Amino acid sequence: MIELNKEGGIWTVTLNRPDKANALTEAMLTELAEIAEAAQEARAFILTGAGKVFSAGADLEAARAGLAVSPVWERLSTAIAALPGLSIAALNGTVAGGAMGMVLACDLRIAVPGAKAFYPVMKLGFLPQPSDPPRLAALVGPSHAKMILMAGQKVDTQTALNWGLFDRVVDPDALLQTASDLATDTVAADPAIAKGIKALCQGAS
Repeated sequence: MIELNKEGGIWTVTLNRPDKANALTEAMLTELAEIAEAAQEARAFILTGAGKVFSAGADLEAARAGLAVSPVWERLSTAIAALPGLSIAALNGTVAGGAMGMVLACDLRIAVPGAKAFYPVMKLGFLPQPSDPPRLAALVGPSHAKMILMAGQKVDTQTALNWGLFDRVVDPDALLQTASDLATDTVAADPAIAKGIKALCQGAS
């Protein structure tokens, strides 16, 4: 249910459980974290999904069993944020709940028309993972972050683009090619230069 393709320095990870809106089980989440931790050698890291939804977050049954507040979400987002290469979330559809964490940890977020983002932690009655609110606020500003996290707003594609949550909106057929094209300069560069530029950008955030 997690597919990994390595080609030309680009690691592409696909959530492949489209019949369940790519909802994540504990096993899937752990596998994602292990892949991200092993991806230090990757020049670029692309995260995407199969079907019409990127991810609905935690699998409902697994969430009831405690997955919704598991530290493995933070483990995954921390590993993605620490990658020395360019990380890109190629959102083939809506991203919801805990799946927002891995998306926020990426350097860039591109999405298809109709993709939405929401993170209904207030409604569900638990705190988001510790790094998610500051990353969200850094992208969209504190007020918009509270609109999503506290007011429970579901953000549509254009609003996400306007707020800076999405960086670009592209046709579904062009999604993965666009992500690959965005990674071209990083893949071709000296890894030390790419890592250094990324560190400087992070220091400015």
